Amino acid sequence: MPHPLNPAQRRAVEHLGGPLVVLAGAGSGKTRVITHRIARLLDRGIPASAVLALTFTNKAAGEMSARVAALLGDKPKTATGRKRRPLDPGAVTVTTFHSFGLGVLTSERATLGGAFTIFDQGDSLATVKEVLRTIDGGKRFDAAAILARISNAKNAFQKPGEIPVGEGDDYAEIVSLVYPRYQAALKTFKAYDFDDLVCGVVALWEARPDVLSRWRERYRYVLVDEYQDTNGAQLALVRALCDEHKNVCVVGDDDQAIYGWRGADVRNILSFEDHFPGAEVIKLEQNYRSRAPILAVANAVIAKRGEARHKKVLFTDRSGGEAVRVVVAGTPEIEASWTAREISRLVRDERKRASEVCILYRSNAQSKSFEEALRELGIAHRVVGGQQFFERKEVKDVLAYLKVIVNPSDEISLRRIMNYPARGIGDSSVERLAVHALAKGWSLWEAVQRVDALDDVSGAAREGCKDLERTMAAVRDELTGGQPVSMTVKSLCERVGLRRDIDQSSPSNTAAARRWANVEWLFASFSRREAREKGPPLSWLGAYIQALSLEADEADESTGERATLSTLHGAKGLEFDHVFLAGCEEGLLPHSRTLDTRATEAAPQDIEEERRLFYVGVTRARESLVVSRAKTRALRGKTVARTPSRFVLEIPAELVCELQVTEDPSVSSSVQEQGANALLAALDALGR
Repeated sequence: MPHPLNPAQRRAVEHLGGPLVVLAGAGSGKTRVITHRIARLLDRGIPASAVLALTFTNKAAGEMSARVAALLGDKPKTATGRKRRPLDPGAVTVTTFHSFGLGVLTSERATLGGAFTIFDQGDSLATVKEVLRTIDGGKRFDAAAILARISNAKNAFQKPGEIPVGEGDDYAEIVSLVYPRYQAALKTFKAYDFDDLVCGVVALWEARPDVLSRWRERYRYVLVDEYQDTNGAQLALVRALCDEHKNVCVVGDDDQAIYGWRGADVRNILSFEDHFPGAEVIKLEQNYRSRAPILAVANAVIAKRGEARHKKVLFTDRSGGEAVRVVVAGTPEIEASWTAREISRLVRDERKRASEVCILYRSNAQSKSFEEALRELGIAHRVVGGQQFFERKEVKDVLAYLKVIVNPSDEISLRRIMNYPARGIGDSSVERLAVHALAKGWSLWEAVQRVDALDDVSGAAREGCKDLERTMAAVRDELTGGQPVSMTVKSLCERVGLRRDIDQSSPSNTAAARRWANVEWLFASFSRREAREKGPPLSWLGAYIQALSLEADEADESTGERATLSTLHGAKGLEFDHVFLAGCEEGLLPHSRTLDTRATEAAPQDIEEERRLFYVGVTRARESLVVSRAKTRALRGKTVARTPSRFVLEIPAELVCELQVTEDPSVSSSVQEQGANALLAALDALGR
């Protein structure tokens, strides 16, 4: 049963007119406050049609709308903004900024001069690529990165021609060329892109005060969720809509502002009282999510913020819980292996739900080691916001070749690689080979080997089959001849021309380099595994490849439960009983980009955003938290020593238990488990 509103929540819900900022700490029930506040407004006789609630994702809008509807019962309905439909005049409008903007533009078609088209992300990306082709052939630059910069410029109200170009910043220079042509293309197509759904509304209101007046009159009570994530354009929209009546309530947490890289401006929430003088400020500090030891760590780290902030100290009534563990591993592979074993212990020994376990990391590239370790132990998992490493095309292609070498009867894998990279065996030739195999009782591989005995196979396909057979035989000879597996896999990729195909088929040089790096990581994976195996490669390679290829849904059919892997950015808004925050090293968290003093965009606030990101990771945990790092890590082919993240070093020693771990779980030992009285005192303070 939901807890009753606490005093701070009730103050926020019952606040009368005028500007209000609710500073909602992690796990403090901010959505509950917003939904109860909407219900309270309607209880006071405010028409449903006069209330607008804005958030950032359709999922959040849908959840909020459902919760408001449940509170209202038989009272006026709620509605989320729907694509290409006017805003419902008879309901509370709960929607995203962009859906709201689309509703405004759709309603104002006549004012805007008639019908228009909305470009989705794919349309915009295709347009940028087309512009790029006219400039440099389209292969040198990443179109998605260019579009992201154009998006940031639009939301900062920078017009084409106003993009600053720093020395040596090739992307800024190319954006300065692409941006005006991109805008010209939008005009030609009578189109708005995703950013125009907000920027275009602000521009319309600035040009037509009479139109703005209509919308101000319609929405006299405005609520904004996750206000710390607003950018310049969204701030301008809120100010334009509310500057006159000032009935605006924003809810957010500057300690959780982590999207500066995509244009969000934490200063919007820090300066709310400047934008809306006389605003009331209410802090929500009671946390309903995490155990006291977790909050002790979160408070300690965020208190060190070296920038302006709204001071908050989270506390909880959820006493007890284990101390936060800081795990120090020799290498990233040992870190991943230990984490996977610990998750196995939780799920299989302690019967915890796998869906309540999460591994968090700063960058997508870090997931590979954890995916490998989890697959080796058969632990089902999902990757939030990205494709699993072992599901990427180039990785599956290499594994398919190896599967056929180990087991030539694997027809699914053979079909995948028969004509990849292209060797003249087209789809029709594959089917002819399959028909002959079926008629003669052969496997498909046997049909490839005996292609000279088949009459209706083209000359090109015949040569392709012979080339494939020679390649596979050579690779098998290398495996049985004692060459290291990693070298054999490299040789295989060279023989079939995989690198060349990746370069030719990728949309940009950057994308090609990223895909080839995935293949190189696979080389290293085989090298690590071989170092642990005593027998010849063919005695263990098949089982290892099978483990790496195991589909997540196949890993644990008994429960259907899967652990979660996610970047810290992807985990915003999520929570789990057990969280493993990995890679807490200088250069990873905080990220190396924020540590490079030569980078023109690096600034002190970048480091503070990394601190806030660490804080978000810590506060995802409900019951237990592990913070881990590696002592060494491979960098550009060399093993380099790593230093602990400054955020970990800032945690008082008495709040954590430090563990040194090795590849052998029996050798793991606790090297720091002290200050029990100080820890208890800190936890008592949290439960004040």
